Amino acid sequence: MGTMFISANDWPHIAFRLTLALLVGCIIGFNRQKGGRPAGMRTFMLVSMGAALFVMIPLQAEGDSPYAATNALSRTIQGVATGVGFLGAGLILQESPSKSEMPKVRGLTTAASVWIAAGLGAAIGCGLWQMALLAVLLTLITLSGVKRLNRALKTFAPQGNSGTTQGLTMTSDDDDDGD
Repeated sequence: MGTMFISANDWPHIAFRLTLALLVGCIIGFNRQKGGRPAGMRTFMLVSMGAALFVMIPLQAEGDSPYAATNALSRTIQGVATGVGFLGAGLILQESPSKSEMPKVRGLTTAASVWIAAGLGAAIGCGLWQMALLAVLLTLITLSGVKRLNRALKTFAPQGNSGTTQGLTMTSDDDDDGD
């Protein structure tokens, strides 16, 4: 098995991508941590940077053909998305306060946020940092702005703004935005 070397010209690009992925994860993690959610800045930073690192490996270790590198990158991105999906599934909780009440699902937004952090890291790792920065902005608008919109709409909606799906209650109140 051969040893791979990284060109001196590649180091600044590698450092930029990994650092930006770390910062992007920090921004989203801070948003979740300040709301007291189960996954905080460190988790999001590691997920985002890890995703960037994983997708950069096949980019650095190009095969004999461009097809081999593209195929390896595609499989790596699929693996990251699947692996982080399992991590997100661990953040989703189902609780039932009493036997008479329907179970409540919590952690969906945090799980989705971890998943998007991995996607952002993967995009940055591929060199698509402009797209990732736009996606960070849209993610923050979604996490903060939509929550405010929900609160504003509740003032006009009838009391008991919750839906029931297949025996589960999905709540959306000021303290717990369904997360």
